[in-house]
Amino acid sequence: MTTTSPAPAATADWVDPAAMLRDPFDTYDRLRDLGPVVRVPVINRYLATTFEACRLIEADQETYSASVSGSGATMARALGAQPMLRKDDPDHATERTPINPPMRPKRIREAWLPLFERNARTYLTAVQERGPQEADLNRDYAAPLAAQNLVDMLGLHGAGAEDMTRWSHAFIAGIGNLADDADIWARCDAAQAEVDALLDALIPRYRREPDASLTSALVNAGLPDGAVRANVKLTISGGMNEPQHMITNIVWALSRHPEQRERVLADPSLWPAVFDEAVRWLSPIGMYPRETTRATVLEGVELPAGAILGVVVGAANRDPAAFARPAEFDIVRPKQPHLGFGSGVHLCAGHWAARISIGEIAVPLLYQRLPGLRVDSRRSEEWYGWVFRGLTSLPVTWGRS
Repeated sequence: MTTTSPAPAATADWVDPAAMLRDPFDTYDRLRDLGPVVRVPVINRYLATTFEACRLIEADQETYSASVSGSGATMARALGAQPMLRKDDPDHATERTPINPPMRPKRIREAWLPLFERNARTYLTAVQERGPQEADLNRDYAAPLAAQNLVDMLGLHGAGAEDMTRWSHAFIAGIGNLADDADIWARCDAAQAEVDALLDALIPRYRREPDASLTSALVNAGLPDGAVRANVKLTISGGMNEPQHMITNIVWALSRHPEQRERVLADPSLWPAVFDEAVRWLSPIGMYPRETTRATVLEGVELPAGAILGVVVGAANRDPAAFARPAEFDIVRPKQPHLGFGSGVHLCAGHWAARISIGEIAVPLLYQRLPGLRVDSRRSEEWYGWVFRGLTSLPVTWGRS
């Protein structure tokens, strides 16, 4: 029996970040061919692109810390303090534990299902008013619906979908502001001030009158005031992207696979499988960072202490070593775990909320109310991003083709 000795990471000095913003999947395949972890100088990261490498990173928070220098510092700057996402246990667990109960499926259905349905119907009316010649699914439905659902889940009384969208975009820009752009920080500071002013009123209210909202759960968990505010802002920054992009991703995927669209419309019990396969195939959260706490070897690759890693789940979810025909969209593929919501202790707290609000309500309701819904090929669609990836514009039409 022979064994392979650990080796330094291969270097990919050909990576083009601009090309990845347009479409990262060819780059992912090339990186994966070089090894499970590859050094990419242009973004000062080691990118882990195989399913097993990403899984192993998430299984060992002592070696691969979520408290990342660089992006961790910008996140604290953007949100006003370090939130749970950039902490390891036990500190992470202390701040995560309060929101686990309200994010369980039964509690979600009890507390928020009527709100999800009400919001979906409200924005569906807006789509219908735009009409099949002008409707844009992202602008008219996915983005405002995800924003309003998040307002309701957080219990941010006095805020609306437009506020949520503005704050989320500002915080996300700040978290990624490694170039220290002053204009981005100005937008971020303005968003922080608006959210803090709202919380000044809501925190004492929720101490007196707790309810089912996530903000109430954080307020009444005995956390410091700064931790409450940082984690509300964290939820604002990350809680829109995945639900918003999953609506458009699913419609885009089913438009390109009409036989699968007809199958789920004939058998609505397949909607959960459609949602899961779309998360795997078009992962809206494509990459998140980790940092090595010591020199280590990952899947045969040597990594120094202090190495900044990108856990590229968008690549891992198309790893041929983990999935048969990984580049194909197939709603009846055998069920198996994917990394679209992360894994381990940092598994996305909102994954059940997304499954229920989007996979059970928002998307099925679209096809009920808009028979013949499909992408309008006469108008241009727009994709953007790889760290967060989604459709920024998706023209749709309906009725007879």
